[in-house]
Amino acid sequence: MKQTQKSPKVTYINANNLILGRMATVIAKRLLNGETIIILNSEKTVISGKRSSRVKEAKRKLEIGHPRKGPYWPRRPDRYVRRTIRGMLPYKKPKGKESYRRLKVFNGVPLKYKDQNIETINDASAEKLKCQYITVGELTKEIGWTPPSGN
Repeated sequence: MKQTQKSPKVTYINANNLILGRMATVIAKRLLNGETIIILNSEKTVISGKRSSRVKEAKRKLEIGHPRKGPYWPRRPDRYVRRTIRGMLPYKKPKGKESYRRLKVFNGVPLKYKDQNIETINDASAEKLKCQYITVGELTKEIGWTPPSGN
């Protein structure tokens, strides 16, 4: 008898105006349940808090470690979001590694995903925020990321 492999459900999520921590918890849970998740517009995700304190905290984190030995901290928005989600997965265990492999994060919306049914996470919407916030794109520019020029 042949076993037919069930292809995992692929979900496309627009991260525009979503709170990073709340979005990451929901996505981590869905990854552990076997979904494949593709996050679009990662640079438009928001982090709550004062701009100055968030930038200071990120720069302090970059000072930790050795330049050649690590740990290496991400400076690109897509990698920053991916690393945040990794922190919510048991990535040292096989279940967590497999879940992490099913995650893809992109800045903007690549052409091959333009026609897909893109959803959002209502529980993580930043419209509820009454405090100050900074986008991941702005934060990563402050810590050394230079967006590609063109277009």
